[in-house]
Amino acid sequence: MPPAGPSATEAVTDDVAAVLAAEREHLSRSRDFLDRMREDVLSMKAMGGDRVSEEYLKRDLYRRAEALRDLPDTPLFFGRLDYSAGEHFHVGRRHVHDPHGTPVVIDWRAPVSRPFYRASQSDPMGLDLRRRFGFAGGDLTAFEDEQFGPAPHATATSKILIQEIERPRSGPMRDIVATIQPDQDDIVRAAVDQTVCVQGAPGTGKTAVGLHRVAYLLYAYAQRLGRGGVLVVGPNSAFLAYIQNVLPALGELDVTQVSVSELIAPVPVRGTDTERVAQIKGDARMATVLSNALWAQLNEPAEALLLVRGSRRWRVPAYEIAELAAELRTRGVRYGTGRQMLSHRIAHVILTRMEASGETCDDRTHEAVRRSRPVQAAVDEVWPKIDPVRLVFRLLSNPDLLANAAEGVLDAAEQAAISWRTAPRGPGSARWTAADAVLVDEAADLMERTPSLAHIVVDEAQDLSPMQCRAIGRRCTTGSATVLGDIAQGTTPWATSTWEQMLGHLGKPEADLRVLDTGYRVPRQILDFASRLLAHIAPDLHPASSVRQDPGALIIEELSQAGLSAALIEASRNALRRDGSAAVIAADEQVPAITKALAGASVPHAVLEGAAGSDEITIVPVTLAKGLEFDHVIVVEPAAIAAAEARGLHRLYVALTRAVSRLTVLHAEPLPAALGARLTSP
Repeated sequence: MPPAGPSATEAVTDDVAAVLAAEREHLSRSRDFLDRMREDVLSMKAMGGDRVSEEYLKRDLYRRAEALRDLPDTPLFFGRLDYSAGEHFHVGRRHVHDPHGTPVVIDWRAPVSRPFYRASQSDPMGLDLRRRFGFAGGDLTAFEDEQFGPAPHATATSKILIQEIERPRSGPMRDIVATIQPDQDDIVRAAVDQTVCVQGAPGTGKTAVGLHRVAYLLYAYAQRLGRGGVLVVGPNSAFLAYIQNVLPALGELDVTQVSVSELIAPVPVRGTDTERVAQIKGDARMATVLSNALWAQLNEPAEALLLVRGSRRWRVPAYEIAELAAELRTRGVRYGTGRQMLSHRIAHVILTRMEASGETCDDRTHEAVRRSRPVQAAVDEVWPKIDPVRLVFRLLSNPDLLANAAEGVLDAAEQAAISWRTAPRGPGSARWTAADAVLVDEAADLMERTPSLAHIVVDEAQDLSPMQCRAIGRRCTTGSATVLGDIAQGTTPWATSTWEQMLGHLGKPEADLRVLDTGYRVPRQILDFASRLLAHIAPDLHPASSVRQDPGALIIEELSQAGLSAALIEASRNALRRDGSAAVIAADEQVPAITKALAGASVPHAVLEGAAGSDEITIVPVTLAKGLEFDHVIVVEPAAIAAAEARGLHRLYVALTRAVSRLTVLHAEPLPAALGARLTSP
């Protein structure tokens, strides 16, 4: 008998080892090629025609080199596609080629990469095999193959995919380029001209989808978006700190990320409004009030215009100047444009008479007449120059002016609410509020058109006031937008109740509404518990489902008031012992007491100011929790969160859905009735 050969298990093990060795070698070579690509860029000399051109070229080369910087702790590729035609491609975060120009890694945004996200057994899209890679840091540790053939067959859920989704996260948000799902991919690759509104439940990846759409558009429409500019607008600086690394990790360094207040900053904000006042100032009717106040500045001319040129005198009657102004007003031009056009119209009338008398006129004559002192004086009288800051200042400090502008728009009580009780001496001494800044921005646009960008991403859009929507919308009038949010997470008094309403104020009523209702990060136990609130805060929304199940993900502890602090300390220590990020979320007024308790017990902690270190537990005031996520979350006293504001249940919904691995709820007060019967902790 021949000697016994290797067992089937040994053969499989040998095959796996051989594949891993080959793929690791490909990874090593790819990193070398990427380094060479970067060195080639850095070795280029900026040869411009002048110093300014050279500086622009240097800056461009620097950006290109930074985009090619290798991230050693990040996989250079995460998948491989083997096509039935015999070709195969490694799919990664950026394109990499060898010195001969042959691709060794294909950018995830390239059309050839799309089957990695979309191929299925029923539609293999030309694939024979799809391979996913597992990584630990930047080291390739595993692979998983999915075969495609003529006869469709059931396939198990990818373990590597689930492991990547569930991987603990510390610090800022990571990209999801290796785990984009088909419903997310549809949004990411939506056409550049299309405004997309994403209603996304917690854990569905809406923020990541919006950022990846930016990266895709910058790849597919580089010149168009490069000329027009791209902007990401978030709710606050903590949120922006959380997402700041996503686009750079995808090789996109030139996207501006700002908060709403930073975007709209024509005046220094030093004051605050009551909720009622802020709600009135944020109402879309204020646009009409401002327009009325501005156009009320037009005047009838008191006398005819008389222009002396040499020995000739040219006269334009007052009624004729009034007719010119009225005609411009009916054309719907902006105030500043109309003022400029009026001087041209008056000059044209005078030149027409000069030519009729036999004088020779040209463009220089027209410009001289237009700029003459009599013409400018007539324009100043009829169509005075207005400063937007002073216009809003006068409107809020002069009840009579406000009454005239708001007649039939705001009632007397609303006018009284937004009027300054004590008028400041001037705009410089006014304690402007965030809502006032939006009014000034609106007034500025009434005078001169706000420049439009090619694309804007606005996150947590459900919390924008109608006037804030208008401010953002006019910055993408000729471009498109990606609108992200969740009606159930609307926490401001002016939060929108429908996306149709919000998109109308944004100026994008034709936007395509997409719904993401499958959670990939938040375990089902947590999501189901939080979704008990939906019947009270967003009855028209269906509860989201989750692909993850973890019976130990939710712990609810009812304690005595005296035992709450000890339980918090113990839960915080337990959270820090586990992998991933950890946070305590509580009502804002409870943060000082929680900070004191953790400090007294020597528990490493930091109050939220961006991203906390991996060895600290982050204390998050609930008003700053939106958009953030942590592996382990401790929510303290849900009843206090719910009672703190008019939309407290919405705020509680946000707090309960920040955890992506484990949620611990500690309470001494009874849970809000909207959460239903208390669960028994497993």
